Amino acid sequence: MFKDQMGRQLTLDGFPQRIISLVPSITELLIDLGLEKQLVGRTNFCIHPKEKMQAIAKVGGTKTLNIEQIKDLAPDLIIGNKEENTLQDITAIESIAPLWMSDINTIQDALDAIRMIGEMTNTSPEANYLNHLIEAGFKDLKELASVQSTKSVCYCIWKEPYMAAAQDTFINDVLTQIGFKNIFDSSRYPEFEPEQLDKLACDYLFLSSEPYPFKEKHKLKLQEKLIHTQVVLVDGEMFSWYGSRMVKAVGYFFNLQKALF
Repeated sequence: MFKDQMGRQLTLDGFPQRIISLVPSITELLIDLGLEKQLVGRTNFCIHPKEKMQAIAKVGGTKTLNIEQIKDLAPDLIIGNKEENTLQDITAIESIAPLWMSDINTIQDALDAIRMIGEMTNTSPEANYLNHLIEAGFKDLKELASVQSTKSVCYCIWKEPYMAAAQDTFINDVLTQIGFKNIFDSSRYPEFEPEQLDKLACDYLFLSSEPYPFKEKHKLKLQEKLIHTQVVLVDGEMFSWYGSRMVKAVGYFFNLQKALF
């Protein structure tokens, strides 16, 4: 008997041999845990590691799942996410196979998810080692950040309208841990106008590479409008993928701190 991060209980008949992942960062995690042979289904947005993805069947987008294809793959475990998958799809697939749902708003939530997935899939040693690397890396990042003055930031995820990742999000917790103060006190993903940032004395505007694919042209256009706020393109996967990608993110954040503090 296992419990997921939404408090739902599920029972597995042994360790799963046919897993479908509906979450890109967890798909990458499963591969890094050594579960390539057990992973039979993934979404269109599950793209890492690239060389492993071609052999794994696609079951639609994270919010547009092909329910019949999921049935045909006969999974014995499906892994989803409260934010990335729709309630309608979750309701439709939970009768197909045991469904384990993640709900991740902090780094600790991510560590808990890695540990629990390791327990369900008989890969606890690998999961615990990943968690060790992540915890050690973020501890160092936090210590490095503590000797610097905290910089304020707006983390932009969308355009038309402009939207930011604010409080109660995984991205916000990452920003806090590496030494940035979110300029927005509101919850989740508020809309904003770039011109607000100068008035708020915001040090940085981070333009994420996902879900909206911000490019250099967007950076240059926004920088023309902003006098006191520096516009920076950032790798959205490093800030929002909460699986084994967090190990790689440590080095990325170290370089970001070095460049901006």
